[in-house]
Amino acid sequence: MIFLLPVVWGCPERCRCHSPSNSVDCSRQGLAEIPSDLPPQTQTLHLQDNQIHQLPNSAFKSVPQLTTLNLYNNSLSNLTPGVFHGLQHLRVLNLTQNSLHSLESRLFHSLPQLRELDLSSNNISHLPASLGEPWENLTVLAIQQNRLRQLDRALLESMPRMKHLFLKDNLWKCNCHLLSLKLWLETFVYKGGITDSVICVSPDTWKGKDLLEIPHELYHPCPFPSLHLQSSQVPQLGAAHRAVPRLSDSHSRGERDHRECEVKPKPRPANLRHAVATIVITGVVCGIVCLMMLAAAIYGCTYAAITAQYHGGRLAQTNEPTKTEGKELFDS
Repeated sequence: MIFLLPVVWGCPERCRCHSPSNSVDCSRQGLAEIPSDLPPQTQTLHLQDNQIHQLPNSAFKSVPQLTTLNLYNNSLSNLTPGVFHGLQHLRVLNLTQNSLHSLESRLFHSLPQLRELDLSSNNISHLPASLGEPWENLTVLAIQQNRLRQLDRALLESMPRMKHLFLKDNLWKCNCHLLSLKLWLETFVYKGGITDSVICVSPDTWKGKDLLEIPHELYHPCPFPSLHLQSSQVPQLGAAHRAVPRLSDSHSRGERDHRECEVKPKPRPANLRHAVATIVITGVVCGIVCLMMLAAAIYGCTYAAITAQYHGGRLAQTNEPTKTEGKELFDS
């Protein structure tokens, strides 16, 4: 039975198969492509730590029952839209530490049950605004350690069941375009979602700062596209020719729009807590001073009363002999 098991199970030569869990482990085998003789009942497939550079269309059509796919630490640089076709039951997909630069919007259309997606440690610089309906069921998304500068809020809003979102170690540019991400993250955290830090890399005003700690009052909404181009295309009544904008004018307007889009720090607004603390401290100091003045007044009055009483007793003692002598002289 031991010798016949690989034949019945159909385990690839360089892989290890575990029939009770329907899992196949082909990790650390130096594979350049996916084994062609995978068991059709496979549910968990480990292909991490190999040298797979490319995946063909319907690369996993021989394992339609797959629920977990691990492609960690390979050399994937591009994924065609149909690479995951047929994986209707896939729930966990790990693409960590590859060389991906971008993702096609149709890439995950064939994964309706996808719950966890790990894209960390790649070279992704852009994510599309929508990646299809599977995002509606996604609960875990990891895109840390990439080259993202911005993230479209429409993509985030397509994940209503998201519970864990990991974004750190990207090239976040904290200008007006990232304000929507900040507002979405504040709502996400308020509702119980778990996320890590979004540390700004630029501009210099916010470099090294956490996006969630920057007051949103310091952001300006991004200006709408200039309307001067549209107005220049509409002929004015009674005008024989339309004025052509000069290159220097358009260049200066472009620079002005760019400057307006950058974050403009304002004077920090007064903090109510600091004002209350200042009032309390001032009141305490004034109270102490008043108590000291009252104590000094009481001490002065007490000292004056004691001194007056002392001198009054001495004066009475000195006056008694004089009165007696005077009486004797009067009697005589």
